[in-house]
Amino acid sequence: MSIHQQLLDGAAKRGASYLVLVDPDKIAPEQLPAFTQQAAEAGADAFLVGGSLITDDSFHRCIETMKANTTLPVVIFPGGLMQISPKADALLFLSILSGRNPEHIIGQQVLAAPVVKKMGLEAISTAYLLVESGRTTSAEFMSNTRPLPRHKPDIALAHALAAEILGFKLLYLEAGSGAEQSVPDEMIGAVAKYCSVPAIVGGGIRTPEEAHRKVRAGARFIVTGTVFEKDGSASLMKEFAAAIHTR
Repeated sequence: MSIHQQLLDGAAKRGASYLVLVDPDKIAPEQLPAFTQQAAEAGADAFLVGGSLITDDSFHRCIETMKANTTLPVVIFPGGLMQISPKADALLFLSILSGRNPEHIIGQQVLAAPVVKKMGLEAISTAYLLVESGRTTSAEFMSNTRPLPRHKPDIALAHALAAEILGFKLLYLEAGSGAEQSVPDEMIGAVAKYCSVPAIVGGGIRTPEEAHRKVRAGARFIVTGTVFEKDGSASLMKEFAAAIHTR
């Protein structure tokens, strides 16, 4: 069974799935084994690995370490062309459809495709929709794209429908790492109501209650990351898992 199907089946079984994002630049290598095991035991369903700025070979070592400490899927959430590794279970093959920078819609993807094919890495086509969050995020700055206005759910929906017609397998509604405000529930609801592509929602989700509201609005996957850079407690992870798993 493909990783994509495993993710979908898990979300269907639990109401929604909990994805923990690991940025290799923001966690010490010696802490990674315990963090990975802790997250799995707390109820995480899969891991995402990536970041806007990764300064050394820690990316590949991070994936190897995580794979050695969990049986959960480890999926690359690439912040750039160099963030590809055959050690991972799959790759979110992102296209930033919310922007108008051709390098991040198709340019980088053309360069990455032969590498991904040669590695035999499962690539899950994902439409990345960056949403205004109250501050300039790393994703906005590094991609040189404007985010979708947070008070215009109809614009987000139009982009999501374009992704559906183009054949993308997943949507990623992203406020950005460390966002002041998360993706609005109204926007998630509009996309979930009229678009059949499952939605991942991440960025700025700081409490289990907020995560639960995103699921109720229609998110199929919830991503947390920054919230655990200061507090990686198992109890908080369990609270997030319980709030996200509505079945």
